[in-house]
Amino acid sequence: MQGCNTLWQAGSDHAGIATQMVVERQLAAEGNSRHDLGREKFIEKIWQWKQQSGNTITRQLRRMGSSLDWSRERFTMDEGLSAAVTEVFVSLYEEGLIYRGQRLVNWDPVLHTALSDLEVISEEEQGHLWHMRYPLVGRDQYLIVATTRPETMLGDTAVAVHPEDERYQELIGQEVQLPLTDRTIPIIADEYVDPEFGTGCVKITPAHDFNDYQVGQRHQLPMINIFTIDAKINNQAPTAYQGLDRFDARKQIIADLEAKNLLEKIEDHRLKVPRGDRTHAIIEPLLTDQWFVKAQPLAEPAIEAVKNGDIRFVPENWSKTYFDWLNNIEDWCISRQIWWGHRIPAWYDETGKVYVGRSEQAVREAYQLSASAKLTQDEDVLDTWFSSALWPFSTLGWPDESKALNTFYPTSVLVTGFDIIFFWVARMVMMGLKFTGEVPFKEVYIHGLVRDAEGQKMSKSKGNVLDPIDLIDGISLEELVAKRTSGLMQPQMATKIAQQTKKQFPEGIAAYGTDALRFTFCALASTGRDIRFDLGRTEGYRNFCNKLWNASRFVLMHTENQNLAGDAEPVQLSAADKWIISELQKVEALVIKDIEAYRFDLAAQALYEFTWNQYCDWYLELSKVVLNDPDTTAEARRGTRRTLVRTLEALLRLIHPIMPFITEEIWQKVAPVAGISGETIMLQPYPRPDQSRIDEESSDDIAWMIQFIVGVRNIRGEMNIAPGKLLDVLLAEGNAKDVERVSRLEANLKTVGRLQSIRWLQKNEAKSAAATTLVGQLEVLIPMAGLIDKDAELARLDKELLKLKNELEKAKNKLNNPNYVQKAPPEVVQKERLRLQEAEEAVKKLNLQRHQIAQLS
Repeated sequence: MQGCNTLWQAGSDHAGIATQMVVERQLAAEGNSRHDLGREKFIEKIWQWKQQSGNTITRQLRRMGSSLDWSRERFTMDEGLSAAVTEVFVSLYEEGLIYRGQRLVNWDPVLHTALSDLEVISEEEQGHLWHMRYPLVGRDQYLIVATTRPETMLGDTAVAVHPEDERYQELIGQEVQLPLTDRTIPIIADEYVDPEFGTGCVKITPAHDFNDYQVGQRHQLPMINIFTIDAKINNQAPTAYQGLDRFDARKQIIADLEAKNLLEKIEDHRLKVPRGDRTHAIIEPLLTDQWFVKAQPLAEPAIEAVKNGDIRFVPENWSKTYFDWLNNIEDWCISRQIWWGHRIPAWYDETGKVYVGRSEQAVREAYQLSASAKLTQDEDVLDTWFSSALWPFSTLGWPDESKALNTFYPTSVLVTGFDIIFFWVARMVMMGLKFTGEVPFKEVYIHGLVRDAEGQKMSKSKGNVLDPIDLIDGISLEELVAKRTSGLMQPQMATKIAQQTKKQFPEGIAAYGTDALRFTFCALASTGRDIRFDLGRTEGYRNFCNKLWNASRFVLMHTENQNLAGDAEPVQLSAADKWIISELQKVEALVIKDIEAYRFDLAAQALYEFTWNQYCDWYLELSKVVLNDPDTTAEARRGTRRTLVRTLEALLRLIHPIMPFITEEIWQKVAPVAGISGETIMLQPYPRPDQSRIDEESSDDIAWMIQFIVGVRNIRGEMNIAPGKLLDVLLAEGNAKDVERVSRLEANLKTVGRLQSIRWLQKNEAKSAAATTLVGQLEVLIPMAGLIDKDAELARLDKELLKLKNELEKAKNKLNNPNYVQKAPPEVVQKERLRLQEAEEAVKKLNLQRHQIAQLS
């Protein structure tokens, strides 16, 4: 709409681990495993699943009206993107930035694969601290070491103490007998040990702890791996424990230590437990051969790009998160022991020597290997985020110098969630700079995560996921329950989720339409982390759509077939016409400013306020004064009609990016009336404010008039006077400007304010019993004589007050009860506090009304 050649790139990644897990679960339900099928057939099965079920994201985006270029949709496993992945891997390997080595990695014993640090979630859990006795060799003494993982003692290769800890100086260099084994291990000195923690002695297991691995490297300790890929005890450990699951081994080891009087004590202890973000299995540090990217050389330019302003984060505070990670970056483990993904372009000969190349043929040619030399490709695949890191340029045809790459790279903006700044944003910056010499995008807009109305993260296991298509089309309770419980393995969980769903949506979910849903997201898109999704807001914005639709019907009813297309005919604009044109310029400027600042919540708020309050509630009503008056001149009538339709047409263009469907539908009918031709609103120019059309005098006039009418309406409400009853109004204490405005705007005041008469009080004329409102210094008085039944109104208010006071008493009793406040859910207590506050405000208001009515004679 701004006339730019714009690309919003469509596509998705192959979600290696997550996708393989889904298909493996399906196979398990059929009594099969991927190993039964073999690699080739299993990958075929995944492609089938993708065709049937994997397009949900695309379908949702299309239904939500997202204006992507679907003709250019890409997938990270596409042929072109796969070629880019191979090119990057080989280039980095040849430059020494990718290497294969034996390192300690995060091992998922369910998936049988290494995970990067970012794929591990560490949360505090309740556990124990076991204090064990390690006998000193040649002495009748022992050292006490404490651990949260006693099973790993079978892989201990040292006990460490701090070099300056006087308690153990004479023991450094001596040995202890490793309990339950036939091995002795040395006592070493290392500054890693905190002498203040526990006994100041730490068991060192280099093959199963990241800190211990560093200690082991410094002291050249043996690395004894005691686990299989299933986290069972292997044949490196004593025979008694071989084949046991790690947690069964733990129980047996504790029992055996107790039997030998080598267990000092057991303490309750809270500790951080690392779990895989997909399987939730406890991660085991494991020594394995993996492929790594040397991250530091790539991170330095990525840090500088944000520091020097080539890339800007919105909100800016997220740059700190970006810097914190990149400044402390570790080498990136990129190999995964799964089948779905980009297979590593490395081949091994029969001696185990590795060759990296773009294909097996390229390897044979580069290394002059004969056709008879047997080569086997590496079984591992690359981390999904490796290919995703290339997305900005691989989707545009890189490594070829394509027209699309030259046109659209670097891109303008990345819109993403804060939870993948490390996974994706930083890595795209690193790879973009490395392979194109330019940043991949100029701005990064970080939005919050959508949570449910209680602030809970949406997840299948919680049964609180909302599918946007269900909110657009509506869904019955039965269908919603079936959808939320399908695929759940535990019947108890399914029952619980079904009950929750029935309680939350007893009649299912109504159809709200795409536009209302989109407006909800914009209105909620504040700069905070979390978005609490509230269907009540969506219902309100559906009403907003209805308001816009009804306004357009009113406008078309008064403007169609009225020959408004040209500017040749003379027009006369009323104060209201000039005011709404003026306000339109202001809201256009505001919305443009807010969108450019990525404050979609403020843009939505400005659009809502202008459309509902200024245009629909006030201007349409004020236009009736001109259109319904038989004495109105043709010029004035034409001016109001033209203002009605042209303001609406501009407003439709202004709202269109947020609400594309209803605006397109209405615009198709309104545009011809407004004298505008075009196939679609999408290709119309986005509105730009014209400062010369801002009329501050008219804006002041209408603001004064609105304050006048609202004051009268408030009196009606407070005094319980029927909205349709015509009122007599008296005016006092006004200035010359008030006198002039009353005279000029009298028709508007009477028609919109439902007034019988407006009269200025004469000098020294007594003010009879009347309700009063102020417009600046102007007093607007409404005589109450004959308008209300004083005694009946007082009785009604007393009844209302009694009811409210009873509610107040109940709320206070609840909140004064410590048991209720401590045991009830926090959100329930908060709601009760709000209810109390609202009731107190209502009592104040009713008491004021009662006082005013009691004063009437």
